[in-house]
Amino acid sequence: MKKEQVVNCQFSVWYPLFKKLTIKSLILPLPQNVIDYLLDDGTLVVSGSSENSTQRSQTNNSDSEEEDDIQWSDDETTTVATAPEFPEFNSKVQEAINALGGRVFPKLNWSAPRDANWIALNSSLQCQSLSDIFLLFKSSDFITHDLTQPFLQCSDDSPDPGINYELVLRKWSELIPGGEFRCFVKENKLIGISQRDYTQHYQHISKQEASISSSILLFFRNHIQHQFPDEDFVLDVYRDSMGRVWLIDFNPFGEVTDSLLFTWEELTSGNSLTDSEDAALQESPAFRYTTSEVTVQPSPCLSYRIPRDFLDLSTGEDAYKLIDFLKLKKGQQEEESEDEAETHVAST
Repeated sequence: MKKEQVVNCQFSVWYPLFKKLTIKSLILPLPQNVIDYLLDDGTLVVSGSSENSTQRSQTNNSDSEEEDDIQWSDDETTTVATAPEFPEFNSKVQEAINALGGRVFPKLNWSAPRDANWIALNSSLQCQSLSDIFLLFKSSDFITHDLTQPFLQCSDDSPDPGINYELVLRKWSELIPGGEFRCFVKENKLIGISQRDYTQHYQHISKQEASISSSILLFFRNHIQHQFPDEDFVLDVYRDSMGRVWLIDFNPFGEVTDSLLFTWEELTSGNSLTDSEDAALQESPAFRYTTSEVTVQPSPCLSYRIPRDFLDLSTGEDAYKLIDFLKLKKGQQEEESEDEAETHVAST
């Protein structure tokens, strides 16, 4: 994966080329002071809503008048964390949100905060204000990766290209997860299609396998093939209930992008991904999806809701943590045995 491929997958690069094939969106430059706020590791204090701030201050003032006599702390150095305000940027964002119908799906140049939907009140990425967006962005590792290490897994040693960071606001659309698919393109040929939400089993996919695959392939050949700046790339599409296919996003062809039901070793090997000789001869892409409830898996984004140590223990990824945990349990059991023995001696 080259740095140029990552640059070409920025939303503002491909959106003008394929605007008619995707969801209506608006792009706003991200000011440096906003970037600094998003990268601040301090306490999560959400900014972005002057109205809410006014209401909170009024409430606080009324409360303080009633409770002037109450001394909550003896520490004179205690300070209250306050979020910085960005009135001009907030105004532009709210104007864009209103222009898109009042509800939007936010993202940066490449990533959306899919790993942070758990922190929202409705567990959704739907946003109606800048404060909603900030809450998701400041809680997302995906967003931090965009801002700090966009070229982390690139193979070339050339200097990192300069990036103008942007806030992308997409008109909110109720997309059914069972209609989302990820397509892998190598040398301008569609080699693989994967169910995007592979953690669930959707019966309609197995029943409509042939029509889904053919409609996506036709969409690719008619609208995408040889139109994107690179030969190798990944695109996400959505097939609606009428069978129409819509473009959702482009991603770099490399390990920075989730290969879902494929492996990157398979995708880069050059070998055929299809088991059928007829499919290989017809240059049809391999189509993989979750075939039964037995293969349903937990969402990988769930790992962002718990401490990393817990995840390492549950998956066995860190052997040393597991050894330490077993030693701890053994020590606890030995202490319990000694206590029981002492209790037994004392009673006799």
